[in-house]
Amino acid sequence: MTELTRRSLITTGGAAVLGSSALVLAACAPAPLRPDTDGTNGTDGTRSQVPPDHIPVASPLPPGTELVQVTEIPVGGTASVTVSGQDILLAQPAEGDVVAFSAICTHQGCLVAAIMDEFDCSCHGSRFEAATGAVLAGPAVRPLNPIAVTIAGGAVVIA
Repeated sequence: MTELTRRSLITTGGAAVLGSSALVLAACAPAPLRPDTDGTNGTDGTRSQVPPDHIPVASPLPPGTELVQVTEIPVGGTASVTVSGQDILLAQPAEGDVVAFSAICTHQGCLVAAIMDEFDCSCHGSRFEAATGAVLAGPAVRPLNPIAVTIAGGAVVIA
């Protein structure tokens, strides 16, 4: 029988702890995101839970909720608002044409900011086109989730 020394016990035990830690961390890691080009999530063939960029998502805010005055969004620029705890990004690509998106990054859920003429996530560097919410630079691969808005009485409101 081999004699178990203190050194071999520490070495063997340390390797076992490191190995099991790596397995636990790997098990907790999310599956990598891939572009949703075929309407499936790319893993089990089921429909993606993230809607395509042209279908507005339902806002948790009731229809008619005022977000901001149209004049507060520069033409060709962006703005951000928080209404009832909901962070929303807005853009006015052309005068009178306003679009809105959830300010939650589709990469890992960080808050996205309105920066001049685009939306930027400071957590991992994703950048999004203001007019469409499309990804300009990753690691995000999915566009921002759009929110249906309309203009009523000079204000941008939830549609």
